Amino acid sequence: MSSWGLYFLFLVPPLVIGLAVQWWLKKTFAEQARVAASHGLTGAQVARAVLDANGLHEVPVHVSPGGPLSDHYDPRKRSVHLSHPVYDEVSISASAVAAHEVGHAIQHKEAYTFFRFRSALFPAVAFSSSIWMWLLVIGFLLNAAGLVLVAILLYAVAVLFQLVTLPVEFDASKRAAVQLQGLGLTTTQETAGVKKVLTAAALTYVAGALAALTQLLYFVLLYLGNRD
Repeated sequence: MSSWGLYFLFLVPPLVIGLAVQWWLKKTFAEQARVAASHGLTGAQVARAVLDANGLHEVPVHVSPGGPLSDHYDPRKRSVHLSHPVYDEVSISASAVAAHEVGHAIQHKEAYTFFRFRSALFPAVAFSSSIWMWLLVIGFLLNAAGLVLVAILLYAVAVLFQLVTLPVEFDASKRAAVQLQGLGLTTTQETAGVKKVLTAAALTYVAGALAALTQLLYFVLLYLGNRD
C-alpha cells in the first residue's frame, strides 16, 4: 500500500472520530448546562464542598484562564482550575466537571497507581513531545533510519502517556459520581445528566488515545516500508 493509502487508513478515521466526539461533548455539556442543579451551588462551590469532605482543605479552586473546557487539576501546585462556565454556573454540567477535577485531587491524595505513573511520565513526555517531530522530519529527509527510529520511540512515550491517561480519567469520573451522590449533591434524575457529561468527556480521551496509537502504527509501517 502507498504512503498516502496508509495515511488515509490510519489517520483520517481517528480524526473524524475525534471531531465527532468533540462535537458530542460540546453538545452534551451545553444541554446539561441549561439544567439548573437542585443544590443551588456553583461549580466552584461544589468543588470546595467535595474537597473539604475529603480532607483536602488546603487545595484551592481557581478560575482557569483557558476558556471553556479548560478545566484541570494541577498536581504540581495541588490546585483545581475551573473554566468560567463551570466555576460560576449552577448546573449539572458544572457540578459534573467540578467533581471530576476534584476526583484527580483525591487520586493524588490517595496515591492512585495510574495517577502516580502518569505524573512520573510527564517529564519524559514533555521532552519527547518537543523534539520527536523534528527528528522524524530530519530523519526522513536525510534518509537516516536510525534517526527516524529514535523519533518513533520518543513518540511512543507520548502515546504511552495517552494510554495511561485513560484509567486516570475514567477513575476520576467514577469518583465524581460517587462523591456527588454520597454528599447528596445530586438527585437520582440529576445523576443521569452527570453521567452523560462525564461519559462524553471520557470519550474525548479515548478518541485522543486512538488517534495517537494509530499515528504511531502509521509511522512504524512507514519506517518499515522505507527499509525494504
